[in-house]
Amino acid sequence: MVDQNVKERIEQDIKGNDVVLYMKGTPVFPQCGFSAAVVQVLSTVGVKFKGINILEDPGLRQGLKEYSNWPTFPQLYVKGELVGGCDIVREMYESGELQTLLADKGVASGANA
Repeated sequence: MVDQNVKERIEQDIKGNDVVLYMKGTPVFPQCGFSAAVVQVLSTVGVKFKGINILEDPGLRQGLKEYSNWPTFPQLYVKGELVGGCDIVREMYESGELQTLLADKGVASGANA
């Protein structure tokens, strides 16, 4: 079961920011290729996001796995909803589905940022 403090922190992050990326490292210095790939996609579509380094907090890392029922990182949330990890985000970007999702959720990106 997710620790209550960790759960509150996760909920505060994903409710307080339109786009949140739980990742290994930071957007400026990703520490895994999958996290770097998602940062690249988000940068390419021009969306602002909050990057949270799960390597700094083992409790958060484990809590997120339980909270999302998703075992790997990165984890991308848009408007409080888990979108997925690297492969899903990359596929959605290539098909245009990610850009549609961001527009449908009212998240400013690219030209309308």
